[in-house]
Amino acid sequence: MAVKVLVVDDSSFFRRRVSEIISQDPMLTVIDTAQNGREAVDKAISLRPDVITMDIEMPVLDGISAVREIMAKCPTPILMFSSLTHEGAKATLDALDAGALDFLPKKFEDIARDKDEAVRLLQQRVKEISRKRFLMSSARPKAPEPMTRSPLSSSAASRTAERVLETPRMTPAPAFKRSGKTYQLVAIGTSTGGPVALQNVLTKLPGDFPHPILLIQHMPATFTAAFAARLNGLCQIGVKEAEDGDVLKPGHAYLAPGGKQMLLEGRGVGARIRIIDGNDKVNYKPCVDITFASAAKTYADKVLAIVLTGMGADGRDGAKLLKEQGSTIWAQDEASCVVYGMPQAVAKAGIASESLPLDKVAQRILVELGR
Repeated sequence: MAVKVLVVDDSSFFRRRVSEIISQDPMLTVIDTAQNGREAVDKAISLRPDVITMDIEMPVLDGISAVREIMAKCPTPILMFSSLTHEGAKATLDALDAGALDFLPKKFEDIARDKDEAVRLLQQRVKEISRKRFLMSSARPKAPEPMTRSPLSSSAASRTAERVLETPRMTPAPAFKRSGKTYQLVAIGTSTGGPVALQNVLTKLPGDFPHPILLIQHMPATFTAAFAARLNGLCQIGVKEAEDGDVLKPGHAYLAPGGKQMLLEGRGVGARIRIIDGNDKVNYKPCVDITFASAAKTYADKVLAIVLTGMGADGRDGAKLLKEQGSTIWAQDEASCVVYGMPQAVAKAGIASESLPLDKVAQRILVELGR
């Protein structure tokens, strides 16, 4: 059965363009369109689409408010379209906080190198997030939260993540045991669903966290500074967009800048971050594989690497190199992923020693580090 899609945008041209692209895939069908957020909410309730594509800036009711209301009344996987500006980044992060699962640039030429690739990517994203519709349709409706442009509190962010990403668990929480290994670095790679997942994990870490943390999130260049600033405001640890020459410090997380590659040089306490343009032939900028591979050279067996939700297999090859050096690799479990691509690639390759639900990742890290 084809995935039913509701397309929402105040531009008739964009609604038509998105509808045409989606309809080219026999596994997808556009059941209706809406030209503002109020129509989107009403049609989401009456038509029960499997996926909604949503603009942010619209009359009557904006996209962020519409996402909140839809998530409260009839939770549905939502793909946001965003402008690649600083303000667009902030608004998109607000939409993800509100419950949207993913986003794409509104200018298709910013999505991929050619038109055909952009079309395939949009179709693929819609199909991937549609797989969460059965989980979300069983979620208990909650009252809509008031619209805000400011970062959510950590508790509100956690509630959003729990509502969208996690499967209710009736079994007792696992009793984690420390392995006894020693570490000098934590590295986390993620993609689709990553902003909410990282927020969930990092807000639970104490300010005196004993090691530096590297964050590799597939994200446009204009988004990473805004995302790092948001995390820094929510977390007890310090979070910043990584810069060339940064010295790694305990209790600080460094987010790889979009459009660049993040490497390491030096050893242990004296290690520094190198930010380079990298090879244009590499699909991802930043790329988890590249940073993980660099960490393997710099820290050998002293890395705790975690692969969270994301499409594709980025991180698998880098995780393999880390594993060969004796480092520890964990993956997020399927039930709590927005897209079980990257973690699945690591798990299927036999690289990950543990598969963890998102809400237990921070706890497991702290136990492993003896906190």
